[in-house]
Amino acid sequence: MVGIQRPGGQNSAPASSDAAPGLVLMACAALALVLANSPLAHGWHELFVHPLPWTPVARLSTLHDWINDAAMAVFFLVVGLEIKREFVMGALADSARRRLPVIAAIAGMAVPALVYLAMTWPDPALRGGWAIPAATDIAFALGVLALLGKRVPPAVRLFLLTVAVVDDIGAIAVIALFYTAALAPSWLALAALVLAAMAALNRFGVRALPPYLVLAAVLWLAILHSGIHATVAGVLAAFTIPTGLDRHGDSPLLRLEHALVGVSGFVIVPLFGLANAGVALGAGDPLAPLPMGIALGLILGKQTGVLLAVLVCERAGIAARPAGAGLLHLWGMALLCGIGFTMSLFIGALAFANAPALVEEAKLGVLAGSLISALAGAALLRFAPPANPH
Repeated sequence: MVGIQRPGGQNSAPASSDAAPGLVLMACAALALVLANSPLAHGWHELFVHPLPWTPVARLSTLHDWINDAAMAVFFLVVGLEIKREFVMGALADSARRRLPVIAAIAGMAVPALVYLAMTWPDPALRGGWAIPAATDIAFALGVLALLGKRVPPAVRLFLLTVAVVDDIGAIAVIALFYTAALAPSWLALAALVLAAMAALNRFGVRALPPYLVLAAVLWLAILHSGIHATVAGVLAAFTIPTGLDRHGDSPLLRLEHALVGVSGFVIVPLFGLANAGVALGAGDPLAPLPMGIALGLILGKQTGVLLAVLVCERAGIAARPAGAGLLHLWGMALLCGIGFTMSLFIGALAFANAPALVEEAKLGVLAGSLISALAGAALLRFAPPANPH
């Protein structure tokens, strides 16, 4: 995730603190894999999918449901806050600065989808997973960058973060538009009314956070029952949070982001990794079209789309490459964009919600593609020459 700004507008601490959630996520993913391939596998699986003895929301009957549909809504709320902040006061506020990362992110989503479809087109049942390799897990990528220290030029790291913000916008749009069940008009109308009320609070200068948080909970419940995936509520709610200063001189958006970013990075995302990354390595054929399509989309599609976009834009005079970046820096950064993990696993679960065996195959592809992208990207950046100061 993008490094937050503390209330008052100052940037948060260094890359190592931003990368810590990624390192925790790596550890949780490794633990989930070990447990899923150990004698504890059955009990570990039942922990997440066994019906709860009681639940306040009938649609969320298991721990897995609560993590993916409720806790992840908070994760998407933080993503939405970061996106809004970047557009209002960050790297996406200036049209000239956002031109290259926007183009690179779009290419970095389109090419992996095409690679996936080329691999899976003969089987219509697999085509719905086209968006799985299109996402980038910035927390995981930042974890890799943290291990490389100062070998990566700051401008390259900032470019990767900005691409990831645009990538998040694309992933959210994909979830809302292409992975939506049959709509329930009454719940959708309620969600629209609640969202309008939140926008009105912002319009009339309400800076206190509690009214927004209460309405955000109602919005989440309405969208959960509307047919649109519940996590979209987090992003919609985030866009209504005010950025202006309150009577204490604080920005409500920055204050809420600061309060939630640690919970999201150190609790929610690791929990998601524990609940979703565990896959029995012998459960499917890693060379089958589905896992191969995902893995190649992440490994080949991502680096091709992002790197070519940067080089073509530079050659055509559309935008300059990040300052101090050589070809190996750009190539390594493009490879790190192929770390899909959280978003890819999430979209895979939505794409094949009624086919558990395909979800497991998708996990194989996501894990393999993300791991190879991480190792290859880290190797290139590790041995890249020192950054060019010009």
